[in-house]
Amino acid sequence: MVVVAAVAALLAAALHVLIFVMEAVLFRRPAVHARFATRAQDVDAVAPWALNQGFYNLFLAVVAAVGAVLALAGADGSTGRTVGLALVLAGCGSMLAASLVLLATDRRMARAAAMQGTVPLVAVVAAVLALTS
Repeated sequence: MVVVAAVAALLAAALHVLIFVMEAVLFRRPAVHARFATRAQDVDAVAPWALNQGFYNLFLAVVAAVGAVLALAGADGSTGRTVGLALVLAGCGSMLAASLVLLATDRRMARAAAMQGTVPLVAVVAAVLALTS
């Protein structure tokens, strides 16, 4: 289960780095801000929030990726495994929770919430199973 948790966490981290790029770097492009249901006339007001949100996603990606690496490096049962799985739970659990908040606040974002939360859910379940076995 450690490998499953780590691979899922790395995939979730990669997705959240992509989200970071869209929110923090490319947000002002019409095709990008439209994906976030932001009208062109609102971009100037929303861009600072998107930048901040992008960095949240980047930081969660870093936590999940570092956790995955530590979990794999300590897969033989060392402390690194436990610390790594704890970081996977923190990073991917936060990603999953954010996807649920997105779904609860705007049902039109159900597809985005599913994309954002499915792989972190796999990582969380696998990490819990790895910690309890």
